[in-house]
Amino acid sequence: MAVRTVNASPLIRSASISTISLILPHHVTPPCNFPILQGRASLRFQVMRCRSHVDLRRVRSYSVQSLVDLVMEEFLATRPKTRVRASSAKLQIAGSLEVVDDKVEKKVLQRGLLVEFRKDSERVMLAVVQKPDGKKNWMVTDQNGVMSSIKPQQVTYIIPGVKDIDNAEISNFVNEANDNMDPALLEFAWSELLDKNKSVTVDELAEIIFGSDGPLESYCAHLLLSKDEIYFTVLETKGYSSVYGPRPTIQVEELLRRKRAKEDADKELEQLTQLLKSAKTMPPHAKPSKSSWKVEDKVWKIVRSLEAYAVDACENDDQKKTAGMILKAMGLPKTSSSAVDLLINIGYFPVHINLDLLKYNIRTDHPEDVRLDAESLLYESLDLDKIDRIDLTNLKVYAIDVDEADELDDALSATRLQDGRIKIWIHVADPTRFVLPGSKVDRDAMKRGTSIFLPTVTYPMFPEKLAMEGMSLRQGHVCNAVTVSVILRGDGSIAEYSIFNSTIRPTYMLTYESASELLHLNLEEESELKMLSEAATLRLQWRRQQGAIDTTNIEPRIKVANPESPEPQIKLYVENQSDPAMRLVSEMMILCGEAVATYGCANNIPLPYRGQPQSNIDPSAFSHLPEGPVRSSALVKIMRAAEMDFRKPVRHGVLGIPGYVQFTSPIRRYMDLLAHYQIKAFLRDESLPFTAGQLEGMASMVNMNTRIAKKLFSSSLRYWMLEYMRRQPKERRFTALILRFIKDRIAALLLVEVLH
Repeated sequence: MAVRTVNASPLIRSASISTISLILPHHVTPPCNFPILQGRASLRFQVMRCRSHVDLRRVRSYSVQSLVDLVMEEFLATRPKTRVRASSAKLQIAGSLEVVDDKVEKKVLQRGLLVEFRKDSERVMLAVVQKPDGKKNWMVTDQNGVMSSIKPQQVTYIIPGVKDIDNAEISNFVNEANDNMDPALLEFAWSELLDKNKSVTVDELAEIIFGSDGPLESYCAHLLLSKDEIYFTVLETKGYSSVYGPRPTIQVEELLRRKRAKEDADKELEQLTQLLKSAKTMPPHAKPSKSSWKVEDKVWKIVRSLEAYAVDACENDDQKKTAGMILKAMGLPKTSSSAVDLLINIGYFPVHINLDLLKYNIRTDHPEDVRLDAESLLYESLDLDKIDRIDLTNLKVYAIDVDEADELDDALSATRLQDGRIKIWIHVADPTRFVLPGSKVDRDAMKRGTSIFLPTVTYPMFPEKLAMEGMSLRQGHVCNAVTVSVILRGDGSIAEYSIFNSTIRPTYMLTYESASELLHLNLEEESELKMLSEAATLRLQWRRQQGAIDTTNIEPRIKVANPESPEPQIKLYVENQSDPAMRLVSEMMILCGEAVATYGCANNIPLPYRGQPQSNIDPSAFSHLPEGPVRSSALVKIMRAAEMDFRKPVRHGVLGIPGYVQFTSPIRRYMDLLAHYQIKAFLRDESLPFTAGQLEGMASMVNMNTRIAKKLFSSSLRYWMLEYMRRQPKERRFTALILRFIKDRIAALLLVEVLH
């Protein structure tokens, strides 16, 4: 009787062997349909893995190991050599490895065979072949007892020596094979075959590793090779059989290095995934702060990649890959919305995150150097126009704006001349008192283009301290301004105008609501406010005679307190642009724009002149529509795109004036600031800072940022309006005005009772 070890092989380097079994060699095993399962109870491989590169076959130990070595030497001397058929066909591998072509045994499918087949892209199963199904396919019964039709291409291996096995025994066979899967066995076989420059088939590898090429041993060898990505490579395949060759040492070392790197990365991924899962389960008040995610570089890399993925703004493939890997590890779809939800759930994003701020890469904070320069300007800058300023502190000055306005950059005064005409002063904040063209603060403002006003927050164009304390008009304080004075004719047209530097002391800071109330009270002591309202009425009548289109509307406004909270406070109200105070301010701003355009044209000053061609459709075509929001909505739809010229005024057909320059918001709009630079230089009799061509180039970038700011405002306003409506009781009913029909069963509505 020959001796064979079940848990070791002649070619395996083993530090110790714990069990020795005496069994019949495979060539005298009694024949049966399933020899491995029926010939012995089980096959166990308990080979201790060797962690060094020492050839332990040459190491002799004491006691049990000595006996094992003697048995192994005897076994090597008596066991038959593995049969290898010769062939003239050779393939050079790793410089000198020869592969025998006819090692590959051609196998064909037939009834009763036990085969491994690919169920789908992720599952591999065993099945017994039953019968042909059509010309090419075969019916098989898998290890779960399910019969199905498979294509020959799905078969990945035919287990040798098994015929007509009961499919109920397949699961035991699979479990037995999985129990004996030890990847370390491949390393031992690879080393031996590489030394001898030999290729190997699955059956031959089973002989080398397990000392047998029986069904179970062969299938174990097949599994090891099919899962191996380190030691062996396929040299040749015919049908369902393959020849494998050992990879060169340098290639194996590189693959092992990559494998260890991947294992380390997988371990790190698991740790990061657990961190994210832990944060998800925390209550809102206990979640990590946003800043805490930035402390550790590897964590910040993950969060930053998810943030970029959330807004479809990945800077490179690595960010996209990292985000996708995290989402997959978290069991989430690889979508931007999944990334958003995850960042909200871990506390990095607030519940009501404004994704557009991230998508458009809006700079919400001013750089430190810009902020420091801006603060120094408050105390160190000189007023170049000090000696030329006209003192208007004796005038009553009204500053009228929305109640949440932070930057106040225009105010109004009025008086009646002896001939009965009304003289108006439009006082505009003078930011050029502090900021010069080309300075660091100016360049930063140009990049922003405008202040951004959202229901939740305002992002100012200038650093807040400079804008609020230095530039803005403040009640009761002496403020620098650029004043545009206009005398109106009786029909509302401009009779005289002038532009000069001034100092004013704002008397009232009024909201539109309070200004309207004062107008309604008609107080004698506020006659100046009444004169402004009278002038606004004259101007509106005159502009309409010039072809102006009335586009006043009702606009919603929303103010959101504590937006970081999951349930912030939402205040919703409306602006009726036909309100007396709003109409007054609007008309005075248009008047100022016309006067500045006229002044620029008369003095040949390049300015950002705005115009808008008249529509080809006569507005009277909409006279049948109700006056107000419905008619205004229809008229807006037919308006043509605005135009700009930087050399001369362009008629503004919608406003009904010969020229127009935006001038009254230089703290909030950079294009207004450019007009100030030009006008102020002209008043000092200095060279103008910009040519028409330079203005046009700057306007291109500024207008792009302005359009983005408008999109941000519109999307944010829509979001919070929907959030407001979502919170209303389901049974609540609203009264709405139909503005227009978009298409069948879809209409644009104006809710008129949102506050009740």
